[in-house]
Amino acid sequence: MQQSNSNLFEQAKSWSAARWQQLRQWSLAFYGRHPRWAIAGLITGGLGILGFLSVLVIAALVYFEALGPVPGYPELEAISNHNASEVYAEDGVLLGKYYVENRINADFEEISPDLINALVATEDARFFEHSGIDVRAAARVLVKSILLMDESSGGGSTLSQQLAKNLYPREDYLMLSMVVNKMREMLIARRLEKVYAKEELLRLYLNTVSFGEGIFGIKVAAQRFFNKSPEALNLEEAAVLVGMLKATTYYSPVRHPENAERRRNIVLGQMVRYGYLDAEVKDSLIQLPLETDYRPEGHNKGLATYFREHLRHELDDILKDYTKPDGTPYNLYTDGLRIYTSIDARLQRYAEEAVQEEMTKVQGNFYEDWKKGTPWGSSEVLERAVRKSERYQKLKDKGLSEEAIDAIFQQPVPMTVFSWEKGEEEREMSPLDSVKYYLTLLNAGFLAADPSTGLIKAWVGGIDHKYFQYDHVFAKRQVGSTFKPVVYATALQSGMLPCEYTYNRQVAYAKYDNWSPRNADGEYDGVYSMEGALSNSVNTVSVEIMMRTGIDSVRQLGQAMGIENRIPAVPSIALGAVEASLYEMTKVYGTFANRGRRPEWHYLDRIETADGTVLAEFDRPNPRRFPRVLEQSQADMMIRMLESVVDSGTARKLRYHYGLYNDLAGKTGTTQNQSDGWYMGFNPRLVAGAWVGGSWPQVHFRTLYRGQASSTALPIYGAFMRKVYQDKAFKSVRYAKFEAPADTVTALMQCPPYLEEMPILAAHEDGYYYFEDNRSLFGRLTDQPYKDEQGRVINVPPRQAGESDEAYVQRIRAYQARLEEREERREKRKAFWSNLLFGEEGKGENQGEGGNDQKPTTGYKYYDRNN
Repeated sequence: MQQSNSNLFEQAKSWSAARWQQLRQWSLAFYGRHPRWAIAGLITGGLGILGFLSVLVIAALVYFEALGPVPGYPELEAISNHNASEVYAEDGVLLGKYYVENRINADFEEISPDLINALVATEDARFFEHSGIDVRAAARVLVKSILLMDESSGGGSTLSQQLAKNLYPREDYLMLSMVVNKMREMLIARRLEKVYAKEELLRLYLNTVSFGEGIFGIKVAAQRFFNKSPEALNLEEAAVLVGMLKATTYYSPVRHPENAERRRNIVLGQMVRYGYLDAEVKDSLIQLPLETDYRPEGHNKGLATYFREHLRHELDDILKDYTKPDGTPYNLYTDGLRIYTSIDARLQRYAEEAVQEEMTKVQGNFYEDWKKGTPWGSSEVLERAVRKSERYQKLKDKGLSEEAIDAIFQQPVPMTVFSWEKGEEEREMSPLDSVKYYLTLLNAGFLAADPSTGLIKAWVGGIDHKYFQYDHVFAKRQVGSTFKPVVYATALQSGMLPCEYTYNRQVAYAKYDNWSPRNADGEYDGVYSMEGALSNSVNTVSVEIMMRTGIDSVRQLGQAMGIENRIPAVPSIALGAVEASLYEMTKVYGTFANRGRRPEWHYLDRIETADGTVLAEFDRPNPRRFPRVLEQSQADMMIRMLESVVDSGTARKLRYHYGLYNDLAGKTGTTQNQSDGWYMGFNPRLVAGAWVGGSWPQVHFRTLYRGQASSTALPIYGAFMRKVYQDKAFKSVRYAKFEAPADTVTALMQCPPYLEEMPILAAHEDGYYYFEDNRSLFGRLTDQPYKDEQGRVINVPPRQAGESDEAYVQRIRAYQARLEEREERREKRKAFWSNLLFGEEGKGENQGEGGNDQKPTTGYKYYDRNN
């Protein structure tokens, strides 16, 4: 056997020597005939061998991790993408996401087969045949990309290699970057093929690939460009998305639809070439126009941007207390959490649309108001705005002098600015002009909630979150006349009756430096009931009522109803010199809507992990535990007064202009110099507030006509409610009715809102003023018609603090009985002296001449709320 092997070896050695001798002779002969070609061939062959050996060496270095770590099988088995956390509305609509990479993983079952076929046909036709490396394509890459260093040659990478590149981005190895990275990707691809089935690799690839615009994965891409889930994509839509992978911007169906359509047709052609599609179907599909349903999203786009940003900070704090099974803390931006809230997506959309539509008009009115002059007044405001700007702060941090900064602020430069017409606009302007421009832009806030449950339903913090990130839901601004209902509610608590009249007259209050409130209309005459003064927002009456009630009592009730800031102890708070936010003021008006119980606002329901496990749950408030800060009867009186504001007062525009004819109550509020406009409105199912103003309080309207709240904030509420009314899904909101108040409450409010003069007092007894009247007071309290043509009025005893309706009526009955007994004695005395002095006939003569029995008239006419 050994002899046989030795013979074979000798034969092979002899054959090799003969072949080498032949090759040497041929080479020498070739060199003799073509010396230059021979030398070139020798050099080329040598380089080829050297290159091949270099590739082998680099491959060995990569394999043994001499050039950096390469993920092993355990790491590849535990691949976990960064997943965006999602925020959902109560009705299941996705409001937005928090992410580092905007990605939501899709399961293989969620991916359309057409999408898989289009991907394989276009990107890796032999995907199901190779094991991670396509040898033919690899040979092309070896020659073009590696040996010739042609990075633009493209092609060659299998889907597995592309997945490796997506999972482990390329690194810089200087001159060897292309070679080393290709080797790493081939090695990782081979390992991926051993760990995962082909279907899993496709799923991983489609979940990691970028589609531009900062989005990753097919699920987000399908939602962004077609508003569909991946399994719902049709064939031509799938072809568009696969076509984008070649160049996401150039083939974007939104930015470059012609390119995207052309690329779509190429993908369809590839599907025909590899047997995934019939040519006839392809010919019909390429005739279709490219159609998208583009839904941009992002931190500054989509629904409820301001709400999501507020919630983000709260979630960051909450998640500090929760850890994953491996002991690491949950990450809001990478762990794919699901956050569920009380926001109603439709109401949120209506709110955002109302703000956008109406603020465009309000801004136009503002520009019209300031055709001449500057809305910020003094130059000091402009200087402060400049110094607060981001550009100024950066220049200051660089150590530039004020002179240098001023020079830079004078120099025009290209910039993108917010535009009402276009959303944003490219302009060339100086930084100083930019500051002036933004000073003239008004902003807005809006909040809506269900007062009966405490659930917040809509939240709009401003006009555009990209350019104005300050959330005006929490902005503290003076609230104007929207605070007046707190004054009137305090008066009711103190025992004052809604039909007690107050003079409308200008008074200087000596105790407060002769401060003298004025009315917006400049009128000072007559007397008003509470309802009349509130519906017409009469300043002088509001201040006088507060003075009778007590400033401290008003402050205490304001804070009990939801105002968190300290309320100053000054009489001007009756006119709204109180700083509060929309968040607080909706709670105040929610207390009225809730018949005296202050609601507690709630918006975060629960947090779930990506697999649906409840991580944290937050109980919704129990309405039965809402604190009572007003008696139900007092709240009912306030509701009736605030209804009259809508029926016939400063908010009547809601009726005749916006067509809101169901139960509504509310109050407008305009601050000094028309700096802030407020409207707070409610019915039993929805309380909402709108604020409009400049970013700086010094920026204001020039005229009351354009700057009053009924022209700025009220239109936002009106447009919002009109959209709600038109949506059949919100019938329960539209037709919600206030609870009927008790008969005694209704009776106590049966008086005209305004009289030209104070009713004349007839006498004084037991500390009470009264008018002569033969009619039963209890009859008046039970709403019996007043039929006396002379229209005499009784001024009844004030209600005592804490006194129930029944006790109050009983006390009034006893008081009326005393009056009737006194009147009976008076009539007997009058009859006695009349008979004694004049006889029976004298009585008729005296009456006919208008003697002592002739009773004065007051000009009072019976006022029926139902007419």
